[in-house]
Amino acid sequence: MKGNEPIAHLSKDCHQRLLDDRCMVVDVETTGLSPRRGDRVIEIGAISIQNKIIVEEFHTLIQINKRIPMQAQQIHGITNAMLVGKPKPEEVFPRFRAFIADSVLVAHNAQFDVGFLRHEFGRLGFGFDNRYVCTLEMSRAHFPRLRDHKLQAVYRHLFREPIGAIQQHRALDDARMVARVWMELMKR
Repeated sequence: MKGNEPIAHLSKDCHQRLLDDRCMVVDVETTGLSPRRGDRVIEIGAISIQNKIIVEEFHTLIQINKRIPMQAQQIHGITNAMLVGKPKPEEVFPRFRAFIADSVLVAHNAQFDVGFLRHEFGRLGFGFDNRYVCTLEMSRAHFPRLRDHKLQAVYRHLFREPIGAIQQHRALDDARMVARVWMELMKR
């Protein structure tokens, strides 16, 4: 299989093998919806899972030379002031690239996250061909009658508990939710 292809359509046995290997659950927060229109990644959260255990986390805000539109700030709560003094993309993405290496990535609405990561890596001259699993697509396949397949809705459906202290639409907390959703979906 070539890189940058979703692997959510694989058999349950293949997914189980992924749980036994090193995978990276990833979430990004951005200035908007399209890297082609100049939107940028401003926060990355990633969790390394090996043998069904979280072994390491990666998290950073990223200082960019672009104002965060109010509409985006209202979603994730990240302001321009919060990015002052944070590492720049040239510092973050080489470290992040080393962190994920050639691992399979897991994300909710993975095409969004992968698209932004591919764009940010490309800006620095890096290739990006990690394979990925999309928990949004998996949840649609597992729960076709569920009205809402957003991460928070799937999480509540699976665990029947309030999200509580989790800060929604922040990269590391969302990655933690995705990890829990993914590992639960793998049991089904």
